[in-house]
Amino acid sequence: MRIGVIGCGYWGPNLVRTFSELPDASLVAVADRRQAQLDGMRAKHPQVDYFCSDHSDLFDLDLDAVVVSTPPETHHDLVLECLEHGLDVLVEKPLATTTSDALHMLQVAEERGRIVMVGHIGAYNPAVNGLKQMIAAGDLGKVRYIDAVRVGLGLFHPRLNVVWDLAPHDVSILIHILGEQPVAVTTQGLACVQDAVEDVAYMTLLFPSGVLAHARMSWLDPCKTRRMTVVGERKMVVYDDLESHEKLKIYDKSVDAIRRTDTFGDFQFAYHYGSVFSPYIEFEEPLRVECRHFLECVSERKRPITDAYNGVDVVRVIEAAQQSLKDGGTPIAIAPATAIPPVTVGVPNLRVVSANDERVDALDEVASLRIAENGNGQLLDEVSARGTLPRPAVGEEINEIDIRGLDVNAGRP
Repeated sequence: MRIGVIGCGYWGPNLVRTFSELPDASLVAVADRRQAQLDGMRAKHPQVDYFCSDHSDLFDLDLDAVVVSTPPETHHDLVLECLEHGLDVLVEKPLATTTSDALHMLQVAEERGRIVMVGHIGAYNPAVNGLKQMIAAGDLGKVRYIDAVRVGLGLFHPRLNVVWDLAPHDVSILIHILGEQPVAVTTQGLACVQDAVEDVAYMTLLFPSGVLAHARMSWLDPCKTRRMTVVGERKMVVYDDLESHEKLKIYDKSVDAIRRTDTFGDFQFAYHYGSVFSPYIEFEEPLRVECRHFLECVSERKRPITDAYNGVDVVRVIEAAQQSLKDGGTPIAIAPATAIPPVTVGVPNLRVVSANDERVDALDEVASLRIAENGNGQLLDEVSARGTLPRPAVGEEINEIDIRGLDVNAGRP
C-alpha cells in the first residue's frame, strides 16, 4: 500500500519510522516545508522515493493514503485537500480545533466514501485495552471515579494551550475504556510562561453512569508523569504508561460503610486490604498497532476504532473544556456523541435456525452476508455485523436488518 506522510516535526518522524517498518506499507513520499527536516528524514530513510516541501506534490504519486502530522490548526484544510484527491487519511490528534471544522471533515469523508482515522494512540495501547476489558467484565465493581495525571516540562506550544495539547489523550482514553461520552466538564488553568496560553489546567468530567473523572495537565512540572487511577467499588487499578513492564497494577482494596447503630463504636468502616497484582500484558508499541490498524481499515474498507466520529466527539469535549476555562471554571454541558447514521441492509434468504428448533432470542452475529446496497445506495460486497439483532422465529426469513449501533464492517466491490 502506497503511503505518504505530511509533516515531520515532533511526531512525524515516528510515523515515518513505523510505516517504513510495516511490511504491508510502502512509504513513498515525505513532505515538510522545512528543508532541514527533509534532509534529516532523507538521511534516516534513503529508501523513500520522494521528499518535497510542497505537500500537493504527493497528489501526483498514485498514493493510497496519506498521514497528516502537522500542527492541529492546519488539520482541517490539509485533510479536506487529501479527501478531495480521493485519499484515505490518518490524522494526528486532535482531528480539528473546532467542532464545526471536525464535523465538516466528517461530512466530506462520508460523502466521498473515504476513511478518516484519528491518531488517538491510547486506544491502541495493549495496557489501556487490558484496563478496558477489566472494567467491561466488572472486575473492579462499579467504577466510582478516575484520576489522570499527564504532566512534564514542555513542550510549549506558541498558540494552542495545554488543554488542546494534552487533554485529547486522556479524553479519548476515558471514552474508550468507559464506552460513554461525558455530559459535562469544568476546567480551570493558569498561563504561567506565556500570556493567554495556559500551561497548567485541571479538568473534571462527568459521565452519564455517574463516574467522575479528573485530569491534571501541565507543561510546567519537574517530573514527567503519565498515570491514570481507576477506583472501583471492589478493586482499584493504576495504569502507568511510563512503567517499562508493570503498566497495570491491580489493588485488591476497598472500603464498606458499616450499618449505623446507636453506639459510638459502630460508627466505623470496613477496610479490605488485599494483594497488589500486575497482570501479564503482551505489549506491542501502540503506534505500530495504530498504523497497522489504519492499513487494515484502508485495505478492507472497515471503520477504524478511532474514526472521524470518535474524533468529532473528542474535539467536542475539548472545545467545551476550553469554554469552561475561558469562563473561569463554569460547568459546560457537552452535546451528545455524534451518531453514526442508521443503515438498513437487505439480507435475502437469511434463515434463522437452532439445534432444538426452538425460538432464538437474538441473532448474535451475522458474517459475510452478500447484500445489494446499504442505506445510501452504495453497492457492497458483504457486511459483517456483530451485536444484538431482533428476535426472529425459527425458520423465519429475514429480508432486512437494521445494523445501527452494531460493530459493522462493510466491504466494497
